[in-house]
Amino acid sequence: MLGLLDYLSRCGHESHLLCHPEGPLWNKARARGWETLPIKMRNEFDLKPVHSFRQLVRRENYDIVHFHTKRAHALALWLGRTSRAKKVVTRRMDYPMKRSWYNRYIYNRKTGGVIAISRRIQDILLQAGVQESKVRVIHSGVDPHSFGLFSFPGWRGRALTVGTVAVLVKRKGHRFLLEAAAIMKPRGFKLCYQFAGEGPEKTGLEKLAAQLGLKEEVSFLGFLPDVSAFLANIDIFVLPSLYEGLGVAVLEAMAAGKPIVSSRVGGIPELIRHQQNGLLVPAGSAESLADGISLLLSQESLAENMGRRAWQKVREEFTFEQMGKKNESFYYELLQYGQS
Repeated sequence: MLGLLDYLSRCGHESHLLCHPEGPLWNKARARGWETLPIKMRNEFDLKPVHSFRQLVRRENYDIVHFHTKRAHALALWLGRTSRAKKVVTRRMDYPMKRSWYNRYIYNRKTGGVIAISRRIQDILLQAGVQESKVRVIHSGVDPHSFGLFSFPGWRGRALTVGTVAVLVKRKGHRFLLEAAAIMKPRGFKLCYQFAGEGPEKTGLEKLAAQLGLKEEVSFLGFLPDVSAFLANIDIFVLPSLYEGLGVAVLEAMAAGKPIVSSRVGGIPELIRHQQNGLLVPAGSAESLADGISLLLSQESLAENMGRRAWQKVREEFTFEQMGKKNESFYYELLQYGQS
């Protein structure tokens, strides 16, 4: 979202960001000098912010109101016809959607357009009854300049580190990486494993690591504000997710030029082409994760070539600039055709 705001600002557009005043997004946006307004919404059924939100939209006379989370999507129901703003929602998760009257109403009747961050999410929206004409696929992007030039230090003569970045929840599949680490150990590979992220599964994962005899090999680093520094210090990136809308963590690892092993879920196959710029394995399979890591370790030139191709692909297809241009173009399309 911050990348989109950066792009819109460079193009001369004025943007206001509404978000929770105690969340990390608020602090990051304020640090960049964005116009940031507080909104607290516990869930999609919380009506408390509706009145002040409607007043704000009328007062500021926005051209576009862009809702970026499922919780925020529900606010689109309450703008009514008193606002001239065109409403856009972004769908980021690849969870199945019910073909319900509610979903058809909110996405077909109460919004002008729906952005899916992957083709997989587009398919889910269409299966739920969202009109195809409403949906645009706009992949997320990253700032490749934050990750520097491509370099590959090689495997020989040093301890190697496998890393992952994801909130510690079940859908991210961390336990399968721990189980893969246990499989790798008797194969003779001496590796360190670093888990960046916080979440409710942390205690359980720490216990599992100890049960698997990995207490010395595994580190849980918590939330890291500088992902680029973390990625610079690992050798192989693994994302063992069970669900994934697109996989921004994969994009960041690609931008850092890391060889990648990832679950074949959600929009990740739109980023990673198997055995070209990374490896894709079945979700929920520790054995497959271990095999993928082993392959990269045993074929250093393959790992280097995959990292280089990933580094190049991000810069060609998945930058903030490209994402911003596509969002801006969609905004203008909605304004031109006068959709609600």
